[in-house]
Amino acid sequence: MHLRIGVLVRTIAVAAMALGILLLAGLAGAQSNGEKVYKAKCAGCHGPDGTGSTAAGKAMKVRDFCSDEVKKETDAEFTDIIGKGKNKMPAFSGKISDADIKDVVAYIRSLCKK
Repeated sequence: MHLRIGVLVRTIAVAAMALGILLLAGLAGAQSNGEKVYKAKCAGCHGPDGTGSTAAGKAMKVRDFCSDEVKKETDAEFTDIIGKGKNKMPAFSGKISDADIKDVVAYIRSLCKK
């Protein structure tokens, strides 16, 4: 009887660990909302890494998000630029939600940490 309980306990423990690993792997691979919106609306000009090294980005002279100059801008400044547009960049207010803009700002900040 004790042997069966021991086997059952080990089986449950292994199953729980496997489930935990699968859940963590799924969370690590999931795209954030900010990343999804960035890829759909921003990466065409700013590039997947935020450097602006796309044809459109070079033509419009977009700034590298990881440059010291841009990193000094506040989240409020980023939000304002995304919402209202700047120079050749279109305004996204009314095209994406305020929550999406906030998520994009957070995602842009994360690009410089990679």
